[in-house]
Formats: sequence, C-alpha cells, structure tokens
Amino acid sequence: MDLLETIILGIIEGITEFLPISSTAHLIFFSKVLGLKQTEFIKLFEVFIQSGAILSVIFIYFSYLKTNSWLIKYLLISFLPTALVGFLLHKIIKSVFFESIYLIVFSLFFIGLLFIIFEKFVFEKRKKFLSLKNIDFYQALIIGFCQSLAIVPGVSRAGAVILTMMIIGFKRKDSALYSFLLAVPTIFSASFYDFYKSKELFLNNLNYLYLLVLGFIISFIFAYLSVKWLVDYLRKHNLIFFGIYRILLAIIILIIVSVV
Repeated sequence: MDLLETIILGIIEGITEFLPISSTAHLIFFSKVLGLKQTEFIKLFEVFIQSGAILSVIFIYFSYLKTNSWLIKYLLISFLPTALVGFLLHKIIKSVFFESIYLIVFSLFFIGLLFIIFEKFVFEKRKKFLSLKNIDFYQALIIGFCQSLAIVPGVSRAGAVILTMMIIGFKRKDSALYSFLLAVPTIFSASFYDFYKSKELFLNNLNYLYLLVLGFIISFIFAYLSVKWLVDYLRKHNLIFFGIYRILLAIIILIIVSVV
C-alpha cells in the first residue's frame, strides 16, 4: 500500500462514511480496483481511518451534545444491539461478509430500492412527524437492532439508521443527525476492538504508522465536508438520489466483476 492509495482510500472513507451509501462497500470495491488484497493491514487501515471520520462528528456536534446531554442515554441504548451483534459475529463479518462481492451488490441494490419506494409511496404522504425530543426507549432499541444489519457490507450504517427512523416517523434531518451521533460509539468501539485485535500486526509494522495517520487526517477532513453537505442537502431533498446511486453502483460493480 503506497501514499497515493492511502490518500484515495482516506478520501473515499471520509466522503462515504455518513452518506447512506455504505462506506465499507466503497472501500472494499475501490481496494479491489486499486489491486489491494484484503490483507490484515488493509483491514486494520480501513477500520482505523473511520476514527478520523468520527472525530469530525465530535468536532461538529460537541456543543450540540453538551446542551442536549439527555440524548446520550438513547444513543447508548441504540448502540448496545450493534455492539452485541458485532462482538458475537466478528469473525464471520471479517471472513465471510467482507469477502462476498455479490452480497455487497445485493445489499446496495435492495436498500437503494427501499429508499426510492419509501420516499415515493410513504414518506411524502405523511403530514405529522416526530422530532428527536419524542424518542423513547423502544424506538432507540429498534434503531439499534436495525443499525446492526449494517454488519453486512453494502447495507450502510447511516442508511439503516436514517431509513428506520423515517419509517418510525422521524423527520429526515433529525434521522440524519441521530445517525451521525450514533456513529460515534458504534464506529469508535469497532475501531478500538479491531485495533486491539490487530495490535501485534501494528507493533510489527511501525513503518506503516504514517499511512494510518495520513488516512486518519484525510478521512477527518472529507468527513467534515461530507456531513456539512448532507445536512444542507436533506433540508431541500429526499433520499431518492442516494437510492438511484446505490442501484447504479450495484450494477456497475456486478458488470465489472462479471467481466473481470
């Protein structure tokens, strides 16, 4: 893995982490395009740079969380199901889910289709919506269980949270905000756990430390810009664009895989 590949993957992670299009699917796909094999270091790198994206959310929303500390309780409730599923299925996630390109294609396509159907036939016809102040224990728990589906690459953690909350009845922008905040404990814990599991690999490859740091910084910068853009976008638009994007990406990946 060289400097250019590090920059490219850092940019992709930063842009896609908080968009409902699956950062994991993009990282896996572009790693294959770049000819990078899914070595233990690449897997560590892909998880580690997510922490850079998380730091950008903390940077943006620290003041908001400080004045709305009551929300932390619900974020932790939503986090628990994902933590449990991730811990129990860690080996399967890494050895099976991350290696199945067809599973990624199906997930991208199916969730993209759900976005379009839901926006067209359900969400646009609603007249009353919930705000984050209306969230309760059971809603937070449901959101957490649905987020846990994102252990399958292509589902998208952000996509699962946003779509679930919109189905429950929350406003689109509040759903996106909750997905940003929920990413902090979810991705930070996953990064820490993977880093701990791979500590020997890290200690034996200190020469790659600069690649991890560079990827972290680039991910932070582009995630910051991505979050700002998405918040502004969702004030005026729906999720149909992301649904179409996911479907097109699934088709493109399927064609490339079939040809190659």
